[in-house]
Amino acid sequence: MVNFGKRLMVDQVEEWKGYYINYKLMKKMLKQYVEQTQNGGKDREQVLKEFSRILDDQIERIVLFLLQQQGRLASRIEELGEQRTAILEQYDISQVSQLRDAYREVGFDLIKLLRFVDINATGVRKILKKFDKRFGYKFTDYYVTTRANHPYSQLQQVFKQVGIVAVVGALSRNLEYLQHHEGSFVSIYDHPAVTLKDPIIDQVNHAVQKLTHATNFMQFLGQHALIVQEDGQSGSEDLVDDQNYHFMSLMLNLVNTFLYMVNTYIIVPTADDYAVSLGAAATVCGIIIGSMAVAQVFSSVYFSAWSNRSYFRPLVFSSIMLFFGNLLYALAYDLNSLIVLLIGRLLCGLGSARAVNRRYISDCVPLKMRLQASAGFVSASALGMACGPALAGFLQIKFKIYSLNFNQSTLPGWVMCIAWLIYLLWLWLTFKEPEHFSKSVVNKQSSESGHQGNTNLEEGLAQPLLIGRERNQDENSEDNDDSEVASENSHEPATSIASAYRLLTPSVKAQLLIYFMLKYAMEILLSESSVVTTYYFSWSTSAVAIFLAILGLTVLPVNAIVGSYITNLFEDRQILLASEVMVLIGIITSFRFTPHYSIPQYVISALITFVFAEVLEGVNLSLLSRVMSSRLSRGTYNGGLLSTEAGTLARVIADATITAAGYLGTDLLLNVTLLPPLVICIASIAATLYTYNTLY
Repeated sequence: MVNFGKRLMVDQVEEWKGYYINYKLMKKMLKQYVEQTQNGGKDREQVLKEFSRILDDQIERIVLFLLQQQGRLASRIEELGEQRTAILEQYDISQVSQLRDAYREVGFDLIKLLRFVDINATGVRKILKKFDKRFGYKFTDYYVTTRANHPYSQLQQVFKQVGIVAVVGALSRNLEYLQHHEGSFVSIYDHPAVTLKDPIIDQVNHAVQKLTHATNFMQFLGQHALIVQEDGQSGSEDLVDDQNYHFMSLMLNLVNTFLYMVNTYIIVPTADDYAVSLGAAATVCGIIIGSMAVAQVFSSVYFSAWSNRSYFRPLVFSSIMLFFGNLLYALAYDLNSLIVLLIGRLLCGLGSARAVNRRYISDCVPLKMRLQASAGFVSASALGMACGPALAGFLQIKFKIYSLNFNQSTLPGWVMCIAWLIYLLWLWLTFKEPEHFSKSVVNKQSSESGHQGNTNLEEGLAQPLLIGRERNQDENSEDNDDSEVASENSHEPATSIASAYRLLTPSVKAQLLIYFMLKYAMEILLSESSVVTTYYFSWSTSAVAIFLAILGLTVLPVNAIVGSYITNLFEDRQILLASEVMVLIGIITSFRFTPHYSIPQYVISALITFVFAEVLEGVNLSLLSRVMSSRLSRGTYNGGLLSTEAGTLARVIADATITAAGYLGTDLLLNVTLLPPLVICIASIAATLYTYNTLY
């Protein structure tokens, strides 16, 4: 791991050396201020004002130089535009290639300027975090509040580049125009479907998106997977080449993802009826559904460790566990045993190979395809979440073969049992173990922030951009360069849950609390839906299945809207706070305030809660990836695992709450189970407001 000070020395443009942030000086001044405050020479308020002026000077120098360079690039593009006009008038095809090369030269200089802005923006973020670490979490809050929101903000010039984006637009339009038409001079807007991309345009756009956090649907969706995306890696450096990439193995990983999500949600509409048929209360459905999540707490860890050595063997083990788990679930009816049913669900949870699925995409899919594969992972999760309840709705039949009963309660188990058996045979015959298992690959690409992190839709679906290694190690590092020569231990990943917890800042803790809250609220909504709707509205199993399927189908459209538009109009922290408020409104409107509880009230409140929880999950994981220490982006006990455990724990507690509340009577079930998420949601909003300006 290269700390920021070393990266600044290596990556800076020599002729621009005097215009970068003087990070070494800032650290030295910070150290002096620490000593002065400890010795009583200066109070913290005085230090805050003085350090602010020093940082102001640094930012002003960066911004003025940036404006100069923008002007030069704009002038060059204007001159090239005049040449392009002359070529049009003369219809001189021979000069088109030369002109295109000139535009590309501007493109390379533009990328150089974008990297200049990026490294300085990273330096500003890091020095703010370093100050907070030394003096308490006050300086970033003060500095961002007073500088970023001022009408003459120079800080915004570093982080929100309107001027540079305008230059990017002019360059892209002209370069695409010349490349595609080769002198035909037909407007590119006439044939958008066949417009070709120049590699320099792709590099420019990537640099702009990294700098401004601009995103699109594919990136927003891919971020939900928390799969590492190497920002600074060139094609030649990609550890996975096209020859070693095996498409069928990727498909098997995605099918595993899909089937597991189907397996998770296929029992939700009928779990209460199954519990009653075995002599238990309907609210025991909470324990039935939650037992799978209990086992996932452990499986996420051992599957992640196992994937260091193999992908094939853990996938085989996963399929076998899920086969037997569903078999026991189906046989529990004829054995009249709730214990057998719960053991079956525990085995299903122990077969959760989502850590392997993520790890395979990160390690074994070429860089140029990783974004699509990550989005495919999340799409498979979303589709499985919708298909599970929908499939349960179709299984409303009853028959008997010998002494085995097949009905709406047991058929989900039998169907999934057959599905996993077919999958196991397909896996055995066609999966190809990657050839590049080596220590270097494991060390480089297992910054496993998402390898086990965030368990998917249930634990990771709502979330915008892939975690970039460069962003993790530069923007989010708080411990990398505490001294000029940091010890090796300061770069090591956390080795236990306890050591990982010690690395959590208030900002990270707030994001984990938010993740816990949204998972709790979603699990309460989904798991008790069958009991609540049956009691109040007399809904059939098919009606419940349709309702849950509709909720699941909102995932991709909502993420398309948020990823393509909302995240480009507002800051992540603004979307985060607004989504929390909407989830709170959804929870409040879900309460039964009068004896008559109507279907419109329940459906509308459920949609508000579920949809905005999806939005919240996306921006929550995006911010989590930026505020956590780089030491939490690697190793087994990483930020992804912490978020997974937080989400899984929330689901377990929520399902246990449903069963416990059932003892008070079904009439009180709804209001009693909504009280904890209401309180936690209010607490998460307070935590967000407390850390709001550190989420910059």
